[in-house]
Amino acid sequence: MRRFTQGFYGYAFALLVCLALAVIIVVSAPTGRQGQHVPRLDYAITVANYNRSVPYEVWAPAKDPTDWIPNSNRITKGADGSSVLSIGYATAPDAEDERHHAMIVQGAEKPAAAFASRIANSDKSIGTVQIAGGNWEKRFREDKNQRTLVRFLPDATLMVTGTADWPELTTLASTLKSQPKPTN
Repeated sequence: MRRFTQGFYGYAFALLVCLALAVIIVVSAPTGRQGQHVPRLDYAITVANYNRSVPYEVWAPAKDPTDWIPNSNRITKGADGSSVLSIGYATAPDAEDERHHAMIVQGAEKPAAAFASRIANSDKSIGTVQIAGGNWEKRFREDKNQRTLVRFLPDATLMVTGTADWPELTTLASTLKSQPKPTN
């Protein structure tokens, strides 16, 4: 046993054993994609609280798109102190079993164009599209792979943004419906 632990051959043998163990660990370790769990978070209470706190029309999904998982929601303060609602989704898996991110953002931050530019990470419009009777401006930030649909409403700005592709963002935007104001 002493000859395996001394000199150059001992060092080479120990290094070979360590490399073999490293290869076994790397090959047998899970990649993180298999059985990926995305937590589902209900956004109904957040939307209701936002709707109670703002004087303008609030928009939220009437129904989640098929196989999409709502995984984040919050009310934050915008740059001017106004409330901003965000609802995040993991999209349905694509052909490579990858999910993308999409998020609904609504707020009355002024100026509205600056608010939209901050959320979209771009101030450049690349066109418009009609979705469910509304006119939406399209923006794209290539280096972040971020697409954004922006709808300027009379009292607020509504956006659908993320790494999801244009058809996915359009699907999410088409689910948005005006929410009735709470009576209490």
